[in-house]
Amino acid sequence: MFTIDGRRTPTMRLAISGTYSTGKSTTTEALSIATGIPRTHALTSRELLVDLAPGKTVMELNSTELLQLGLRRFEERVQNESGEHSFISDGSVIHEWVYGAARLKVGINPGANWALRAVKAAAGLGKKRPAREYMSVFGDVVKARAGWLYDAYIHLPVEFPLRPDGHRPVSEPFRKLSDDLLVETLKEIGIPYYIVGGTVKERVSRIVEIFDMDLAVPVDDAVDEAEKRVATATAILVEDDRFKAAQRKKSVAKQIAFAMRY
Repeated sequence: MFTIDGRRTPTMRLAISGTYSTGKSTTTEALSIATGIPRTHALTSRELLVDLAPGKTVMELNSTELLQLGLRRFEERVQNESGEHSFISDGSVIHEWVYGAARLKVGINPGANWALRAVKAAAGLGKKRPAREYMSVFGDVVKARAGWLYDAYIHLPVEFPLRPDGHRPVSEPFRKLSDDLLVETLKEIGIPYYIVGGTVKERVSRIVEIFDMDLAVPVDDAVDEAEKRVATATAILVEDDRFKAAQRKKSVAKQIAFAMRY
């Protein structure tokens, strides 16, 4: 049994929210190990791109490819999280919409230099209105789905430095905007949510306390194992030849072609 917003329930469908580099994966993995509740997630952008757009980083995707990526991750989450069983979700269905909405405000490649952002802005003239209309409809869909899928949210604030990997189109202003949009959306949906910060151990301990969860593994041991698993998964991806290909420096011609696509 769990306690959610003062009521007792036999199942727990919990989403761990937070923008880039907030420790979602490690926190979710550690909480899953500690409580024995299965962890669910969508494949990362880096994992999906080796098949969806081989040889590209997220920084090099155009708007259509970014929408395709977001839909693919949304599809995975719905497939993995539909049902009455308990789970702990690494992220949630609203995340892809939030990232897309944030890009419409700060630029399609928020982590790029000013010159590339300027070129992208020029290339997007006349094309942003359809993207905004799409994102508005997409937002309605994901918010409704979140209200049905999850019993509660834990939101992880921005506390850790951004880890640039040459793949994610991220900047600190983009992280701040995404974080604000996530919290605003949680308020709008009306699902019980709690903002929990601190070290991974402090986070897991606090979440266990909030929902009155039983422990299957001591928190210290769960955090140690989670850090090992996440590090191993990241190392495997980085060693993938297709991922390495996406990191190689592109020719000037390819860089210009990527810059001119919106």
